Amino acid sequence: MAEISKRKRIWGWWFFDWASQPYHTLLVTFIFGPYFAGVAAEYFAGTGLDAQAADAQAQSLWARCLAITGLIIAFGAPLMGAFADVTGRRLPWIFCFSLMYAVGSAALWYTFPDGSNMWLMLSAFGLGFVGAEYALIFINSQLPELGDESEVGEISGSGFAFGYLGGLISLAIVLTMFVEQPNGKTLIGIDPVFGLDAAESEGTRFVGPFSAAWFILFMVPYFMWVRDGERTGKHGSMGQALRLLGSTIADLRHRGSLAAYLGSSMFYRDALNGLYSFGGVYARLVLDWDLIKIGVFGIVSVLASALFAWIGGKLDRKYGPKPVILVAIWVLILVCATVVSMDRTQIMGIALPEGSQLPDFVFFGCGILIGGMGGILQSASRSLMVRHTDPKAPVESFGLYGLSGRATAFVAPILIDIATVATGNARLGVSPIILLFILGLVLMRWVKPEGDQSK
Repeated sequence: MAEISKRKRIWGWWFFDWASQPYHTLLVTFIFGPYFAGVAAEYFAGTGLDAQAADAQAQSLWARCLAITGLIIAFGAPLMGAFADVTGRRLPWIFCFSLMYAVGSAALWYTFPDGSNMWLMLSAFGLGFVGAEYALIFINSQLPELGDESEVGEISGSGFAFGYLGGLISLAIVLTMFVEQPNGKTLIGIDPVFGLDAAESEGTRFVGPFSAAWFILFMVPYFMWVRDGERTGKHGSMGQALRLLGSTIADLRHRGSLAAYLGSSMFYRDALNGLYSFGGVYARLVLDWDLIKIGVFGIVSVLASALFAWIGGKLDRKYGPKPVILVAIWVLILVCATVVSMDRTQIMGIALPEGSQLPDFVFFGCGILIGGMGGILQSASRSLMVRHTDPKAPVESFGLYGLSGRATAFVAPILIDIATVATGNARLGVSPIILLFILGLVLMRWVKPEGDQSK
């Protein structure tokens, strides 16, 4: 068999980002999440709750779904990474989790607009989301094999940019061809294609099967061009995996920079995921945007993500990932403070005339910064982890990285749930995200730019 070139392996690796991005773009943030929030809010309003209480209850339900999936991801990720390091095999795991992604997303077609089966559909969403996140752990662990430390930052940034471009194109397709406006037409004024019934929100619900089909199609280059590294020849057991995981965690006390970085990223990446998970829901419940406006907002945000991720990769190569991460966190703190301080009637306590469009323009600007800084933050974080990775156990190391990104994944939704219930207000409910960014920023003080591995 002909040797697969380094360039093809890199492109194959990039195609995972392209294939998987619609789960985050279409399902978590801009289409399904807001659609589900609207369905749930109407369902709860039908039980006798007033509009604000129904919105708060819908946001709380979405938060609990993300909290439960976050717990599953947090506790399973490092153990599976250790198990894969024992055997040296990653592709079989990636294939299995890809099936979870496809099945979970395809099942969202059955999210009926009357909310009659919303608990079942939350379970389907969770299945796909867990599959996507688990697969990403093994994908990230392959990054050190694609280049040296001077190259991985740019490879990572370009991969994120390529993925965001895929998310942008997929979002444009569903907005123009499938997702209905209140008048039943798509963004370009046509009926949803394939004879989908706008009255039953079939165009919007089709984003689930669309995401599954997109993923299956574009994972083909990945499986064609990416191969496992050298196998250990061992038949792994969970006992071996637990011992390897335990020794790695115990070793953190001798690797202060890695421990600080895992703690920092645990908070700031969870805050970023909170922004992504609740940004579209905020627009739907607080600003009363319809799905088309949220989708256009998504196009702007994802375009910024792609552009800034690419720029961030260049800055990473020139300055290193740590200063890039610090700037991105500061910008996102300011954005969050702006978002929490406004609604349709006021901004930072300054009353607005009835019907003012200023909150829309401000939130669009915030969307550009969330997308752009988020793209930079994700890319530079993956690059900084490479500098802290044990080359003898890359999957397990990135399993810990996955753990740090998901260990508190349940905390942000729980805090948002608590704040939403306590205030009875969906806008104020997202304020805990600011605290998580600040905690991440503080811990970055003890992170060394080039890691603390023993040479």
